[in-house]
Amino acid sequence: MTKDKTEQRKRLLKWFGFAVGAMTLIGVLYGGPGKTARLLAALGYLGSLGIWAAYTWCIKRDIWRFTDSMEKSLDYMIQGREDPEFDETAESQLSKLQTKLKQLYEIQNHYVQSSLEERKKMQELVSDISHQTRTPVSNIKMYAEMLGEKCTDRDTEEEFLAQLKEQADKLDFLIQSLVKMSRLETGILKIRQEETPLYDTLGRAIGSVLPRADRKDIQISVDCPEELFIYHDPRWTEEALYNILDNGVKYTEPGGKIDVSVREQEIYAHITIRDTGKGIEESRQCKIFGRFYREPEVRGQEGVGIGLYLAREIITRQKGYIEVRSEAGRGSCFHIYLPGKSQN
Repeated sequence: MTKDKTEQRKRLLKWFGFAVGAMTLIGVLYGGPGKTARLLAALGYLGSLGIWAAYTWCIKRDIWRFTDSMEKSLDYMIQGREDPEFDETAESQLSKLQTKLKQLYEIQNHYVQSSLEERKKMQELVSDISHQTRTPVSNIKMYAEMLGEKCTDRDTEEEFLAQLKEQADKLDFLIQSLVKMSRLETGILKIRQEETPLYDTLGRAIGSVLPRADRKDIQISVDCPEELFIYHDPRWTEEALYNILDNGVKYTEPGGKIDVSVREQEIYAHITIRDTGKGIEESRQCKIFGRFYREPEVRGQEGVGIGLYLAREIITRQKGYIEVRSEAGRGSCFHIYLPGKSQN
């Protein structure tokens, strides 16, 4: 029942009560002790009873409708229906309460969905970790068992020991990568942005990949203004840039080249990292930033497929973004955009 109808009913009952009361008062004051007076008094009394009965009935009916509607609304919520049938257009108390219930229902649904998504992510993470650690652990066990055999000679033992060290290093690298990823995702290590020179951050990232680039005779050229200050987390941004550069060195043939340039734009600092490596097929470019993704032809090489995932997460958490443009066999170009000033 709407608010207007309720008020209209109250006014009608009020005027009817006044009419009956007036009739009774006239009978008492002017009718005297005769039959007319008694008749008017009786009519007034019966009218009052009728008004009370009608009013009580209306109240009971409204209560019944209210409880019935609330019961249906609660049933919809208990059954988990996506859109409970609430009348949000009316102005009655029932409608207001139903609106509040719907808001509570939506909040509860949001928490349930978030919990399910978090549980799914955790299951995927555990599955990924189990899959990634299985190979190095199995290899370590295998070489350890071989070393335990008495028939192995000195040269074979040294070969097995070298393989054990390689697998242990791979497992250590994987664990370190997983620790970085988990700390970043869970918020244990937070992004702490400050206005510092991008030149210094980029220099440290390039310095970390130079030894491997020198071993492959890969030339790295850099064009970055020293006076460019941007609002970023130096440590995590260095990690992101290192991961992209490391990928470039890893998948570029000996004698190749990597060009790094930085340009200041109106809102962003634009970092370009271009290599002459193997390139990425267009159909795979949307997948390379996925956790543990590795292209089929490079699965035999070192790496676990976390570097580019971490790079995108780090840049995104600083309100920046990454784009990649590449052609198979013609190298790749990564475009990193970082805010020039605080976006808070």
